[in-house]
Amino acid sequence: MKAKFSHSWLGLIVYAAVMPSAEAHTFGAYDAGLLAGLAHPFMGLDHLLAMIAVGIWAAQLGGRAVWLVPLTFVSVMSAAAALGSVGLPLPFLEPVVASSVLVLGLLIAGPVRLPAGAGAALAALFAVFHGYAHGLELPQAATPIFYGIGFVLATILLHGVGIGFALSLRQYKIIQRIAGYALVAASGLLLVAV
Repeated sequence: MKAKFSHSWLGLIVYAAVMPSAEAHTFGAYDAGLLAGLAHPFMGLDHLLAMIAVGIWAAQLGGRAVWLVPLTFVSVMSAAAALGSVGLPLPFLEPVVASSVLVLGLLIAGPVRLPAGAGAALAALFAVFHGYAHGLELPQAATPIFYGIGFVLATILLHGVGIGFALSLRQYKIIQRIAGYALVAASGLLLVAV
C-alpha cells in the first residue's frame, strides 16, 4: 500500500514538473463547460502548485486551519472569479499569482505557524488573484456556471491532495520542508515567465 501511495505522489510531482508554466490563462476557453473548468487549474503550473501548497500549509497549521484556510481560499476565489469575469482591471495579476507559490513555499519550508484566522486571511489575499485570473476566462465560456463549478471542484481536489500529502507525512517534517523549497524553486521559473 505504501509503495502504491508513494508512486501516486511521484506521478503528481513528475506531472507538475513537466507542465508548461502560467498557461492556464490562455483566454481561449470557447465552448467551455464543466470539464474545461475542471481541467483549468491543472493547465498552469502556477495554479496547480498554489492550490496544492494551500492544502499542505493548512495541514501544517493544524486544528481548524485544516478546513478554514482551504474553505476561505475557495470562497474568496469564487467571488474574485465573478469580478474577473466583468473585466475590471487588477494590477500585478500574474506577478502576484506567481509570487503566491513563492510565499506559500517559504511558509511550508519555514514552517511558519500562524493562527487559523491569519492563515485564512493570507489565503484570501492569494485567492483574490487566483480567482480573478480564473474569472478572466469566464465570459468566453459558453456555460460559465458549469465552468466555474468545474474549477472550484478542481481547486478543492488540489487542496485535498496537499492536505493528504502533509498529513500522511506529518512525522517526516524534512519531506514537507523539501516540498516547500521545491515550491520556492518553481516560483523562480514562474516569476521569470511572467
